[in-house]
Amino acid sequence: MSVALARQLREGTKKSHTMAENTGFVSCFLKGVVDKSTYRKLVTDLYFVYSAMEEEIGRLSNENHPVVGAISFPELHRQKTLEDDLSFYYGENWQTKLQLSPSAKVYVERIRDIANTTPELLIGHHYTRYIGDLSGGQILKKIAQKAMDLKTQDGLRFYEFANISDEKAFKQKYSLTLDSLPINQAMADSIVEEANKAFKYNMDMFNELEGNLISAIGKVVFRLLTSKAREGSTEKISG
Repeated sequence: MSVALARQLREGTKKSHTMAENTGFVSCFLKGVVDKSTYRKLVTDLYFVYSAMEEEIGRLSNENHPVVGAISFPELHRQKTLEDDLSFYYGENWQTKLQLSPSAKVYVERIRDIANTTPELLIGHHYTRYIGDLSGGQILKKIAQKAMDLKTQDGLRFYEFANISDEKAFKQKYSLTLDSLPINQAMADSIVEEANKAFKYNMDMFNELEGNLISAIGKVVFRLLTSKAREGSTEKISG
């Protein structure tokens, strides 16, 4: 019997979704305030998160897990697109230049833990990340491209879902899959709770990135102010 998991996830995470959008980093991003240094840190964190999620879900799918295997949609996978972006931002041997942030480390550890203890909870993380990226990806891509003055699609492959031609149709299929999962209401409640935790893990990453962004903005403002001061002093001397 269906427990309408898709609706429960949508309704049960509304507050968390709003809170995530209102973090300083996301608010700045949506307003077009983002620099390459901070953005590549975001891509790095997401690479570790998605790698962990796709590895664990892939393993469970190969083991024919009745719940997790059902949502293993390869067309959603982000690891390869993130690798392309990391290569763009870090250059050759990018793998040796990555640093996992403290918040992303906690996020990855949670994914690994539940994959081995209560795999069904991975649904909450899967829904939170993939459907969010699919829904708002094109908007964020355009904002990032303009903010960082990128002339091509390089560095923004994360937002491209090349194997999904009809976003609306795919999300309908995804919802039907969620509603057909062989789970009871107690597990559905746990998955919704885990999805809210996933939002919290993401917000923790955003808060770390906010500090990097503030530092980057501060440096720009400092250079601007000191440049004006030098110009002003030069004018004064020449006068």
